[in-house]
Amino acid sequence: MSNLIITALYIYPIKSLAGIEVAKSKVESRGFQNDRRFMLVDENNQFITQRKYAKMALLQPELTASEIIVRHKTEVVSPLKISLTEPNTSPEMVTIWDDTCPAKPVSPEADEWFSAVLGMKCRLMYMHDDSIRQADQRYAINEADKVSFADGYPYLMISEESIAQLNAKLDEPMDMRRFRPSIVFKGGRAHEEDEIRKVFCNGIEMYGVKPCARCVMTTVNPDTSEKGKEPLKTLSTYRQIGNKILFGENFIATSEGELKVGYLLKVLERKIPSL
Repeated sequence: MSNLIITALYIYPIKSLAGIEVAKSKVESRGFQNDRRFMLVDENNQFITQRKYAKMALLQPELTASEIIVRHKTEVVSPLKISLTEPNTSPEMVTIWDDTCPAKPVSPEADEWFSAVLGMKCRLMYMHDDSIRQADQRYAINEADKVSFADGYPYLMISEESIAQLNAKLDEPMDMRRFRPSIVFKGGRAHEEDEIRKVFCNGIEMYGVKPCARCVMTTVNPDTSEKGKEPLKTLSTYRQIGNKILFGENFIATSEGELKVGYLLKVLERKIPSL
């Protein structure tokens, strides 16, 4: 019915830290490989994000074959190295939004590093393979659908045309990092992602299940961690339904494989757009 081209892929190894743009990534049921399997929690094992601690945007992970290296974008701080190997620690229950699931503490060294650079006591936790967090069953495709430490769904798609339309309305343009997508594509209309029910690429089927409601995290400048009023102020003039501002579409994959920049996304089914 329609062919779209993947132009960028992103993963976020540690929830709410800066993302990494990659040329290819393995599609797994709970998200891209190594995507949001780590998460920072406070003293009550509640997740923490840029919504409250904007300076998290200044922590930039780098992914190697065996570890994550975290550096501070603006301060001279020794980098932190985190093994991708599952920690040999006892699981604890952590809370993310309305969900609780087990996760493993990573290391005292990681806890000390993050606590120092963020100026608050926190710990780094890892979602091990046996930890299952269900995707929201109100919108999931199958009962077995699961998700990592992402807010609610494994994948988020946004088109280049959508952000181009937004930037045409802004005094200062913004790049895609503000919206933390998994998959960026081009070749259709602005907000065509709203209409996609089923898409196929390289043997992988993905379903658009729910528009993404945007929050104050989009107002955090990823280079400085400063907060402003945009893009929510402008988006509210043409992308608001009720009290929610929508930008991007959440997706669930029902099969695994690999996606690469340049691959074609074939739209197999459409739905009535929300806006």
